Amino acid sequence: MKGVIVMATALFVATTTDARNLSTVGATYQIAERDALTEIEQRAKGVDWSKVVRRKAIEDYDGPQDRVLLPRAAKDRRFPVDMTWTLATDIPDGKGGVLYPQGYTFNPLDYITFTKTLVVINGNDPAQVKWFASSEYNGRIDVMLLLTEGYYRSLGKRLDVPLFYADGAIVDRLRLEAVPSIVRQEGKVMVVNEFAVPR
Repeated sequence: MKGVIVMATALFVATTTDARNLSTVGATYQIAERDALTEIEQRAKGVDWSKVVRRKAIEDYDGPQDRVLLPRAAKDRRFPVDMTWTLATDIPDGKGGVLYPQGYTFNPLDYITFTKTLVVINGNDPAQVKWFASSEYNGRIDVMLLLTEGYYRSLGKRLDVPLFYADGAIVDRLRLEAVPSIVRQEGKVMVVNEFAVPR
């Protein structure tokens, strides 16, 4: 075994010491491509990062244009909302026919269960923000907090929960009239509970 190792070592040494310059065959050229890292750095310097990041816009964002400003709830109130929907146009079946005709009515809650609880507040009202922060709904994964007003970034940091906005379509569909409101499914309807929060 030792003989094999000695022989392999001698062969390796002999081949490495015999290496020599075989000269250049053909024309050689300088590398034409620019260094990739240098190019990335130069392009990054030319970018207006304020437009890309838009941090100020995020911090100042206070909701969609079609948001609906709702008054404070004057008293506790509870009412059901029928979610039955009427089709405004025909729904084609993809084969030249009609799957569901215009005027067809259905209640989506006959087919699905909405497992979330929606809490709707005015984020510009300190009393409502404080009410939510100290409520049983804060921190629950089944709760979605919707804002009618308020600054997304500052409220998100303060409450440490995901935030969404109650746009006009949501307010109309759930027939919201005042805040704060809590909306959840009960049977085949959505039920809205308004709460009169002390100032």
